[in-house]
Amino acid sequence: MVVLNENTGILEKRCESYTLQDIEKPNLYKDIFNYDEIPKCVFDYKNIPISPAKNFWITDTTFRDGQQSRVPYTVDQILKLYDFLHLLGGEKGIIRQTEFFLYSDKDKEAALGCMERGYKFPEVTGWIRPLSKDLELVKDFGLKEVGFLVSSSDYHIFKKLNKTRQQAMEDYMSIIRKAVELEIKPRCHFEDITRSDFYGFVLPFANELQKLMVESGTPVKIRLCDTMGYGVSYPGASLPRSVPEIIYSLRTLAGFDSELLEWHGHNDFYRSVSNAATAWLYGCSGVNCSLLGIGERTGNTPLEAMVIEYAQLRGTLDGMEVSVITDIARYFEKELDYIIPPMTPFVGKSFNVTQAGIHADGLLKNEEIYNIFNTGKLLKRPVGVSVTQTSGLAGITLWINNNLMLDKNSKLDKKDPRVKKIKDWVDVQYQSGRVTPISDVEMIETIRAIAPDIFILTM
Repeated sequence: MVVLNENTGILEKRCESYTLQDIEKPNLYKDIFNYDEIPKCVFDYKNIPISPAKNFWITDTTFRDGQQSRVPYTVDQILKLYDFLHLLGGEKGIIRQTEFFLYSDKDKEAALGCMERGYKFPEVTGWIRPLSKDLELVKDFGLKEVGFLVSSSDYHIFKKLNKTRQQAMEDYMSIIRKAVELEIKPRCHFEDITRSDFYGFVLPFANELQKLMVESGTPVKIRLCDTMGYGVSYPGASLPRSVPEIIYSLRTLAGFDSELLEWHGHNDFYRSVSNAATAWLYGCSGVNCSLLGIGERTGNTPLEAMVIEYAQLRGTLDGMEVSVITDIARYFEKELDYIIPPMTPFVGKSFNVTQAGIHADGLLKNEEIYNIFNTGKLLKRPVGVSVTQTSGLAGITLWINNNLMLDKNSKLDKKDPRVKKIKDWVDVQYQSGRVTPISDVEMIETIRAIAPDIFILTM
């Protein structure tokens, strides 16, 4: 079928018929994924055009994938985190959905508690295996949407499920049809899509889902699961690893609208954020994330990162309350005893803290020189400095002004003799063999001992 693309004004092929290739031996792409070597990134030089979806949004898997690599959250903790997600996503619901297991009593209690909050966003959805008994759980719970695990690579179909492609697709379609009959919207999680035979299985399966949508009038979503983090965003990269080509093909060849596509990436090769942003740019409306990126192995795409990425790509936060990111980070550290690596962007203790004296000098003159944006205003995290042997007069001055919260009329200059006294004390510490930074408590004690009148400026 040929259709006119309203965005580009040119004709494109849509919904070509792709026949399932029910091969006897699995296609494991061993030329790319030789297990004894680093995976190869192959190029076919196809020019895939950027075609962003009209709307971007974020979905959350903190209470599903995010619980698979840590101590499970308590019900109260889930409710608190759900409240944070609601506040962070804002009234427009940029954080659109969150998903739950429904197997244990605790999972059910938490999901029900979140539903009873009455928030429109994020919508509570479920996740199940493609089994009739699991679907009954969703029906009994009254959820409007559920995600099905529908593994798509031959690694999973042949080696994990011990099935043929035909058997796998028939089993998947059977349970998806049952969901539609029960008026439950299916979300199909194409597990391991970046190692899948796209023309031999992914597109034929997607075409069957497209037919089901036409017949039933029920929307069917596809979640593109980069389960092992193999996806790449490079122009001209080839399938099965190319994020742009995966999304382009599902949109133009299988006819799936952007609103029905969602990217779920892992960070095994440090690409989760760039791949998620690429998914948005090439026509995927949804990106699936977890708070702080916590998840299987190296984790999922950090939700807070995509909040910031949204603002960079759209030029607006669209009502998201970005300062809640800091509240979430503090909750994880203080209430959940979770250690956030200090250099982690946006949430780590040191993400906007400098130890270099030359940087501190620049910050003292104008913090825009060395701070990524107004972190004090947006994240409730004023730019900071750590006092070390390299901090110099500027670093110590900046520490005093920021930590004692001196206003613009009281702020010290690095030429102030009191700053020189404190620097002399710092120098002695490192001349004596110290290697660790000066703690905040030590700095306060030293100021009280050497220059106590500085505290008068805070009154």
